[in-house]
Amino acid sequence: MAVYTPVSAADLAGFLAGYDVGDAVSFKGIAEGVENSNFLVETTRGRYFLTLYEKRVAEADLPWFLALMSHLAGKGLPVPGPIRDRGGDILQRLNDRPACMIEFLPGVSVTEATPAQALAVGAALAGLHGAAQDFTAVRPNTLGPAAWAPLAARCDGRLGEIHADLPDIVAAGLAATANWPADLPVATIHADLFPDNVLLLDGKVTGLIDFYFACTDARAYDIGVTHAAWCFSNDGRQFYPERAAALMAGYASAAALSPAEQAALPLLAAGAALRFTLTRAYDWLNTPAGALVTRKDPMAFARRLQWYLGATPGAMHGC
Repeated sequence: MAVYTPVSAADLAGFLAGYDVGDAVSFKGIAEGVENSNFLVETTRGRYFLTLYEKRVAEADLPWFLALMSHLAGKGLPVPGPIRDRGGDILQRLNDRPACMIEFLPGVSVTEATPAQALAVGAALAGLHGAAQDFTAVRPNTLGPAAWAPLAARCDGRLGEIHADLPDIVAAGLAATANWPADLPVATIHADLFPDNVLLLDGKVTGLIDFYFACTDARAYDIGVTHAAWCFSNDGRQFYPERAAALMAGYASAAALSPAEQAALPLLAAGAALRFTLTRAYDWLNTPAGALVTRKDPMAFARRLQWYLGATPGAMHGC
């Protein structure tokens, strides 16, 4: 989450007039993340998130994302449902950006997960994959393996400006993921289930949020993304086997992986780490100076990438 496009009090009042949510009581921008402009809105009737979708999120994809969120919320998952306006529509425009009001869910994101929290997240991820089985609309993974070499090229040979080792780490990741696994079970996946996209309360997952990288892809790749996000220190220097064991046990409590998925997990997680290394590097080099946004260190995932390139399937389980 971030703020690229400002919204004034008058802008907000005009926007809320189209909804049956009451009048604004408080309103603030949220600086975390790098994708959209996000605001927490408290009204006389409740709390909501207002999201303005910036250029990285294709407007043509928004109906798919919002339909998925509505589907999962309707299945009883802790997913924030989009709010319909007085005319029954979900997607609007505000300050020349597509915009949506989204349900507020209680809970807190963690910065350093416990094994118990990792266990809960693994089970929640399996629940998401199961609940989406009858969501039949398909969206390709636009940040999958085919995108990684072009994204590295878009960094214009400047990766070394971030860290001297980064060009070689990226090259190793691109070489390894050239042999990407095929024919693995496919699902609708979140593809970005980081700690800041999970809300927890009293040890339970109360919110799975930010579905704007969701797509149709190998479900084990989604496990790789989540593993990379939850099983290391924030800077990527320390792997926590107890978190990995808990995360994988949580997933296994609700869904079983095939032998092929188990064998592919290290490479899938390496691909996930490469994807986030590259997107963070691109953002690091290209974030506008005036944006209210916290840039994220690409080396935190480059270090994870190095770990996964040497990992075994057992190591993915903390063994």
